Amino acid sequence: MPIRVLIVDDSATARAVLHDILDSDPDIVVVGTAYDAFIARDKIIELRPDVICLDVEMPRMDGITFLKRLMHYMPLPVVMVSSLTQSGAKTTLAALEAGAVDFVAKPHSYIFDGKEQMRNELITKIKSASKAKVIQHTLRESIQVNTSSLLETTNKILAIGASTGGTEALKDVLMRLPRNAPGTVIVQHMPADFVTPFAERLNTLCSIEVREACNGDSIIPGVALIAPGDYHMVVRRSGARYYVEIGSGEKISGHRPSVDVMMHSVAKIAGANAVGVILTGMGRDGAKGLLAMRNAGAKTIGQDEMSCVVYGMPKVAFELGAVERQLPLHKIADGIVESLS
Repeated sequence: MPIRVLIVDDSATARAVLHDILDSDPDIVVVGTAYDAFIARDKIIELRPDVICLDVEMPRMDGITFLKRLMHYMPLPVVMVSSLTQSGAKTTLAALEAGAVDFVAKPHSYIFDGKEQMRNELITKIKSASKAKVIQHTLRESIQVNTSSLLETTNKILAIGASTGGTEALKDVLMRLPRNAPGTVIVQHMPADFVTPFAERLNTLCSIEVREACNGDSIIPGVALIAPGDYHMVVRRSGARYYVEIGSGEKISGHRPSVDVMMHSVAKIAGANAVGVILTGMGRDGAKGLLAMRNAGAKTIGQDEMSCVVYGMPKVAFELGAVERQLPLHKIADGIVESLS
């Protein structure tokens, strides 16, 4: 059965481009389009789509407000379509927090000019979203922050990798970590312009400090460094000091930054003085890196299938033997703490 998609966008041009892209794939059928949330509401009831492709800025009711109502009354997989501006990034991150599965960036230029660069990403993410788990927004669990102290963590490194669904999963894990958590390095697949507002948002919510990594930043307790978009991040050591190095290079496992690149460096530099965590995401990035960490003596944790938005990266890592423990999302922070005891 083909994946049934409803396109919601106030721009007739954007609707036409998105329709043409999705119709080009034999596994997808566009069952309808809508130019605002009210028409979309009626078409969802009538057409019962599998996935909704949703614009952020629309008349009468914006995409975020509509998404929150949808996730409350009739949860469905939603892929947001957003611009790559700073304001667009913040709005898209709010959409992910409200329950969207993923997002696709509209090109800066006229959308017809960016049609080809959107094609593969949009089709891939629609297919992934059709298999994703969504829950009623009002049933989401409140996060309890771990206020306990960790002992002897100054020479430890926590390495976390995530992709689809990872923005909310990371928030859940980082908010539960105590203030003196080990120095943390993170690769989350997202466009470059989204990393700064994402890090700033997490920094306002967490007990630890969260920021976008800069070349040469020290890895120290109580600080989490998120890899910049479109740059690899690796861990280096000078004497007793761990630090990050930011650089370009070929995409690895289809990504830059790559979880594999980061975790391989942690395995080499930190060995048993590390904990590796692989969270929700499509694909296989991070599986080999996590295996290298486990083989080097690190403790490793994978998010379990039931709590993943997309059980892709954690599944591949588990099947490779890279995952020492599988845990539901809300128990991963405690698992990290236990691994450091």
